[in-house]
Amino acid sequence: MQPDTASTSSRHYRAIWISDVHLGTSGCRADHLLDFLKHNESDYLYLVGDIVDGWQLKKSWYWKQSHNDVVQKVLRKARKGCQVVYVPGNHDEAARHYVGLDFGGIAIRREAEHTTADGKRLLIIHGDEFDGVIQHIKWLAYVGDSLYTVILELNRGFNWLRKQLGMPYWSLSQYLKHKVKNAVNFISDFEKILAGEARRRDYDGVICGHIHKAEVREIDGILYGNSGDWVESLSALVEHADGRLEVVYWTELQSAPEPTRRKNKQSPGVTPPPAGQAAATQPAWLPQPATPAMLTQADTTAQLSDPTQETPCAS
Repeated sequence: MQPDTASTSSRHYRAIWISDVHLGTSGCRADHLLDFLKHNESDYLYLVGDIVDGWQLKKSWYWKQSHNDVVQKVLRKARKGCQVVYVPGNHDEAARHYVGLDFGGIAIRREAEHTTADGKRLLIIHGDEFDGVIQHIKWLAYVGDSLYTVILELNRGFNWLRKQLGMPYWSLSQYLKHKVKNAVNFISDFEKILAGEARRRDYDGVICGHIHKAEVREIDGILYGNSGDWVESLSALVEHADGRLEVVYWTELQSAPEPTRRKNKQSPGVTPPPAGQAAATQPAWLPQPATPAMLTQADTTAQLSDPTQETPCAS
């Protein structure tokens, strides 16, 4: 089942961050991401690692047309003037050999810096550099990736049964990550370490991926943001025209009312912009501060492509 896009309105943000897409795996929700990219424009687009899953592609080849479509959509955005920066992660670490180069208008960088409309300097990094398992016990990371695959296989069968009973989708892997004490402690420690690194380097905040947990919060005076994933949560991080950051979910955007659009002069300050390019005047969507209305369980079940087909990806 393809995503229902009939009620989706076009939105414009100053910047969008996307990470942990895991193209090349059957767990990647490429159709949903493509729908998101079609209906959400931005002046700057940051791809914050694990866009392609080289780990899984080494085991077996999996590449649907929808995965090609996502790549082509990003390239098209770059051709139309969107500043696209790609910061590779651990699953697409092969791309780190090309750091400093630009391909098809996409800048490949080991890390990047973004300045928000209200003047905050943000470090953009995938985050695996601060994961001790990835850095020092890589074989254990591969084991963890395989266990994650098994959990998602169990999740598929479990949700098939729930679907037969008319019950909504429920993610077993997300539940385990948020309930298992060690996993919760790892996520909390990871967030604090990243915030500490931003402070040490005199940034106002940090935006990362890696742990598949979308978040925007302040940690000891440092702004911490995580763009989530396109395996389970279908989430991205966005910057509004006033510099405010927000986590958005594909399911919520599907039910959100049509945004009010107005002319708004773009604020300067994102690194690295092309030399000599003038800031463009773009329409901006400024939603109310209140959290967007949540979908009902029935709406969520109807709008998602069959979630029982969820299969492997790991942070």
